[in-house]
Amino acid sequence: MILLRRLLGDVLRRQRQRQGRTLREVSSSARVSLGYLSEVERGQKEASSELLAAICDALDVRMSELMREVSDELALAELAQSAAATPSEPVRTSVRPMLGSVSVTGVPPERVTIKAPSEAVDVVAA
Repeated sequence: MILLRRLLGDVLRRQRQRQGRTLREVSSSARVSLGYLSEVERGQKEASSELLAAICDALDVRMSELMREVSDELALAELAQSAAATPSEPVRTSVRPMLGSVSVTGVPPERVTIKAPSEAVDVVAA
């Protein structure tokens, strides 16, 4: 099962780490407890829209950019899940216009790696 809160947490963590910032710095700037932010990043807590807005402000990231990245991760996770369900048939889907079309055939259900132009994206089927 794909959990949106896990995908969201992964994207938030990557955004923070790209900036070289600590949980403490972001939690202080967003006025969110360090423990709660940690749980959100680990996908253990559902973040409200108000909390997401505060975290995005602290990270200086537009919420639309954050949600677009989460949407891309979700599409890739769904692709991996489809490939795992029918490993003998190719799965073709448009992930995003920038990435073009992706085809996955006969891959282990637990891991798919897709190389995008700017970075590698690991997709792990839950």
